[in-house]
Amino acid sequence: MTNLGKGPVKAAIESKITTALAPTRLIVIDESAQHAGHGGHHSDGESHFRVDVTSEAFRGKSRIERHRIIHQILAEELAGRVHALAVVASAPEETD
Repeated sequence: MTNLGKGPVKAAIESKITTALAPTRLIVIDESAQHAGHGGHHSDGESHFRVDVTSEAFRGKSRIERHRIIHQILAEELAGRVHALAVVASAPEETD
């Protein structure tokens, strides 16, 4: 988890996932600049994110179940500012 380039939406995403899932790894990347001029892009950024999270909470869960968990945690952000969210969700034994 890095504080570099952290806006309020990115900070909220990190905080909510950390609180809900106690991840062993969490990487949140704001990819909004790569989507300038595309649908859903916000002029101030923080509209397109990539989340890579490893948590014990994902053990035994399907990929769809894992994504649903993340989407539920971030429902407020997805209903508002966040237009796109790419998710990689892994259980600890699935990562290097």
